[in-house]
Amino acid sequence: MKEVYLDNSATTQAYRNVAELVQKVMCEDYGNPSSMHAKGVAAEKYIKEAKETLAKIWKVQEKEIFFTSGGTESDNLAVIGAARANKRAGKHLITSSIEHPAILNAMRFLEEEEGYRVTYLPVDKYGRIRLDALKEALCEDTILVSVMYVNNEVGSVQPIQEAASIVKAYNKNILFHVDAVQGFGKYHIYPKKLKVDMCSISGHKIHGPKGVGALYIGEHVKIRPIIYGGGHQKNIRSGTENVPGTAGLALAAKTIYENLDEKVERMRSLKQHFIEGVCQIENTTIHGLYDETSAPHIISVGFAGIRSEVLLHALEDRGIYVSAGSACASNHPQISGVLKGIGVKQEFLDATLRFSMSEFTMLEEIDYTLDALYNIVPMLRKYTRH
Repeated sequence: MKEVYLDNSATTQAYRNVAELVQKVMCEDYGNPSSMHAKGVAAEKYIKEAKETLAKIWKVQEKEIFFTSGGTESDNLAVIGAARANKRAGKHLITSSIEHPAILNAMRFLEEEEGYRVTYLPVDKYGRIRLDALKEALCEDTILVSVMYVNNEVGSVQPIQEAASIVKAYNKNILFHVDAVQGFGKYHIYPKKLKVDMCSISGHKIHGPKGVGALYIGEHVKIRPIIYGGGHQKNIRSGTENVPGTAGLALAAKTIYENLDEKVERMRSLKQHFIEGVCQIENTTIHGLYDETSAPHIISVGFAGIRSEVLLHALEDRGIYVSAGSACASNHPQISGVLKGIGVKQEFLDATLRFSMSEFTMLEEIDYTLDALYNIVPMLRKYTRH
């Protein structure tokens, strides 16, 4: 049976060169980078080179890059660490209503446990934050704004530069964090040009290893650690560095940015082809935008009258792997806050699948998926209660 993987927003297949490097570091250059002997120095060199690679891609300084266990930890460190370090200036935080759970739950923790006040910005029907609402929300007490680059469920791209400019014009000391986990490797992201102070990324969304991420923290940012230990990474993030993961993350980042524009263009044309095909099925809807202003790799489709889970497993029986909403909130299906946030009709709330591509996705795979949908959807609708 053919296998088609269209769940790349959940995780990606590692590049072959990344897998080989990770194995080499684990089995040959396995020293602890804090050790003073040659084996430790060799390991430390990988960390240094990884910083150089990311600094070049982001156009920032090497000392502004910190490695974490993934996007979730990067987000938590940015939000909780910066909120705690700057609470004397105020206790008001701003985010969007459709952020990843790593941001939303960190914000809720600060609200419920530490007395911060959080404003959750509404979004339009395409999943973009309302800049007028951001302007209104800013106040003397605001210390941090966090908005994602690309939404992981519907692929909406946020107006980060405009949002950051509004924030900095109001008060240049307000910190701006961007969760770029879904945007990194699809867009050229330059934090300083965007006027953002912190930026989170994750290895396994860019054909790198799982369990490793990075956080750009501008040199002027006051931040407190959320993990305590031996004072690694300038006391910002203690714990023996994940050398194989970090080396793999950097190599994946370097590889994905080679000929990026061509890769993205290819994904866009596949996305367009898929949307044209899927729209031929009646009572389907595409959530969010699907033109050039949306992410090149994410398509959210509502199939009226069929529960997401049922369709997901019917596709799986044909070797096609997709996602119901987002795989980022464990595997317990629940109504998506993102779909609610963009005002999706009731009939599509638990009848939506996310198809997400990578540079490895082929036209034949898209056509195979469309054929499967043409067969499965009418059949399932026939047997679904009305």
